Amino acid sequence: MRTVIFDLDGTLADTSGDLLAAANHCFRHMGHGDVLVHGEDAGVALRGGRMMLTHGLKRVGAFDEKTVQAYYPMLLEAYAEDIDTHTQFYPGALEAVEGLRSAGYGVGICTNKPEALAHQLLTQLGVREQFASLVGADTLPVRKPDPEPLREAVRRAGGDPDLCVLIGDSDTDRNTARAAGVPSVLVTFGPSGDDMAALEPEALLHHFDDLTGLVPRLIGVAA
Repeated sequence: MRTVIFDLDGTLADTSGDLLAAANHCFRHMGHGDVLVHGEDAGVALRGGRMMLTHGLKRVGAFDEKTVQAYYPMLLEAYAEDIDTHTQFYPGALEAVEGLRSAGYGVGICTNKPEALAHQLLTQLGVREQFASLVGADTLPVRKPDPEPLREAVRRAGGDPDLCVLIGDSDTDRNTARAAGVPSVLVTFGPSGDDMAALEPEALLHHFDDLTGLVPRLIGVAA
């Protein structure tokens, strides 16, 4: 089966608001108040919890790697408690997923969000069943940009790892696809959209309406 694998944060959905709220919960606990700004720091949020803590601590002149590690579990707990207040799927994302499924493609997710949190988010948003596979940062001993999580997401969706495409929003996704020897498509509508062309993916995606026409031309093409 030919398979389309999506990144989650910044690709299918804008999760930055809830991520930033979780980070600011930590900063308030440290006594710094709300350090990160919704909108302005969306790109930082989509690079993960440790990056948010690092960026915020550097902003207030209090960076220490031990502090990042100490507060990371608190961040995850706060995020789990309020995971879907601000999160929204990008326009056309779910329609594109359903179109791919209807056309006979396997569809799954490969994310560097912890698997349990990704499962929780998709379940609370009512869309977990639309994805045949879900591989997170801790599903395997390795994470993206190692190619094995992508390959595992394809296998769990019933597909052939050599006949897939990865849809993402970062150099991590581009490097994952390159390591797996498959094409990547990078979205341009996320916070770092203007930087995607420089990563030289096989294609850029400006709107999900274009995806069903794009995928057949890419799957099976070596990266």
